[in-house]
Amino acid sequence: MGKNIVVLSGSPRKDGNTDKLAAAFIEGAEAAGKSVTLFRVADMKIGGCLGCGHCFEEKGVCVQKDDMPQILDAYRKADTLVLASPIYFFSVSAQLKLAIDRTYAVIFDKPPIKQAALLMTCGDGGTKAAEGAVAMYNNMCFFSKWDDAGVIIVGGLHGKDEIAGRDELAQARKLGQEI
Repeated sequence: MGKNIVVLSGSPRKDGNTDKLAAAFIEGAEAAGKSVTLFRVADMKIGGCLGCGHCFEEKGVCVQKDDMPQILDAYRKADTLVLASPIYFFSVSAQLKLAIDRTYAVIFDKPPIKQAALLMTCGDGGTKAAEGAVAMYNNMCFFSKWDDAGVIIVGGLHGKDEIAGRDELAQARKLGQEI
């Protein structure tokens, strides 16, 4: 379904496990002929939402002068949104949360996004530590009326390259192809 995909990756660890999981997804999507725009939000200057309401008065234009407009421009054209993050203290990274909060500026523009997916990595061996992030994602999907295309959680990762060879990479590739 998704032909124009925006991936927001929230890991501050460049080329770490989360980036590799997102790369597998992107590889599958691009192999299936989809257009993917990746934003490594940890490498961008994004301030927290000020709650000032300027974006409503100025039709999606935020008062802050940072890197968020390029994300919002892509977001306005996407039919699929993919969030990728390590679990930091039972939620997505602060860097990803900043970008998610700032999409509020275009909430009433009704972006064409129809579906979303969540890619998570964590040190916990199970999925318990990801429950808060998954709940946030599910609420985003419910509120925005997006179809949940899938959630992939890779647990038990502590070192930078521990995701290598994990089955979840193939699952992410397949999700990218099918989304």
